[in-house]
Amino acid sequence: MTTIDDAVDEVRDRAVDFLNSEGRSTTHVATGIAITAGFAILATLLATQAIKPPTTKLKHLRKNAKPTTERPKGPLSMILPAVFSATTLSAVRVWNAPDRPERRSAMGLWAAAQAVNAVWLAYRPATLAVQVAAAMTSAGLAAAFAHEARKLDELAGKLAAPRGAGVALANKADDAAK
Repeated sequence: MTTIDDAVDEVRDRAVDFLNSEGRSTTHVATGIAITAGFAILATLLATQAIKPPTTKLKHLRKNAKPTTERPKGPLSMILPAVFSATTLSAVRVWNAPDRPERRSAMGLWAAAQAVNAVWLAYRPATLAVQVAAAMTSAGLAAAFAHEARKLDELAGKLAAPRGAGVALANKADDAAK
């Protein structure tokens, strides 16, 4: 029975470490997960409801009347990427950081980034200028969030940085292989 208890303790310790929840109540951690996941789901749902894929103009495909881009099958297929994105995981770590002005600033930037990304997803920019504006605002807000998150928790900042998340995961995989 000790090995099961040790395994449970190991999983719990890793979860506490990953979520940055040392000293936080279960209610606080669950609330943070619910808020960040809920906001990401809501933003994604609102954006995907506005998306109407254009139909193709090719005569040989017109008979099928299928759009040129189709949403993946299943109701969770559009939501899960937003919930499990690196910035959402980073936001959970920021939520669990000590209550300081930097935390509120980082969470505000995260919420703004989610909302702006949902607007751009729903708007579906067609011109090059608007596509550049969409990319720049998304990247700028993500960078600002990563900067603020790093002030609170280094791993949260690394997870939020587009390149940082990939490097961090590759380093963990490399360490595990050794």
